[in-house]
Amino acid sequence: MDKTELRARRLAARSRMPSPERVAAGRALRDAVLEVPQVEMAGTIAAYYSIGTEPDTRALIYALWKRGTYVLLPILLPDGDLDWASYEGPDSLLPGPRGLSEPGEPPRGTDAVRRADVVLVPALAVDAAGNRLGRGGGSYDRALARVAPTIPVIALVYDDELLDSLPVDPHDRPVTHLARPTPGITPLPRPAP
Repeated sequence: MDKTELRARRLAARSRMPSPERVAAGRALRDAVLEVPQVEMAGTIAAYYSIGTEPDTRALIYALWKRGTYVLLPILLPDGDLDWASYEGPDSLLPGPRGLSEPGEPPRGTDAVRRADVVLVPALAVDAAGNRLGRGGGSYDRALARVAPTIPVIALVYDDELLDSLPVDPHDRPVTHLARPTPGITPLPRPAP
């Protein structure tokens, strides 16, 4: 199955998920991620503010911010790359392109993600090798190309979104961990240097 068809299937499955199930999944993911030792110790975390049927990150981001973590959220640039700015609470967000909520703080530049101790990324699915299926714009692959291989990169997905394998393109960047509501955090094999 190619990526386009796989994306359509994953999005359709998410749209069929009952809202209470999505809410419960968001809570479980929040709790699992907050207990990850690297997250507990992180001074800076690059994250994303969920939209639509994505696993909810809003409470997670708020909890990280309230406990004093410096949270960077992406700003989608016209060329599809990601700039980053600080999250300063829910009132600091502004409407962005494609239904996104973006931070209203001054942008820190595309390289700001390099300073993150942990990176949280969206995914429609992840496979056992850490390959991530995104929405197809390549924005996160560009951002992850700037992240050191020693930094934990955690994809947040629903329980049924860990697949045996995914189609992979040369520009795709793998994740190091998978966060799912029921099993929690799963470390994935790191790619060979």
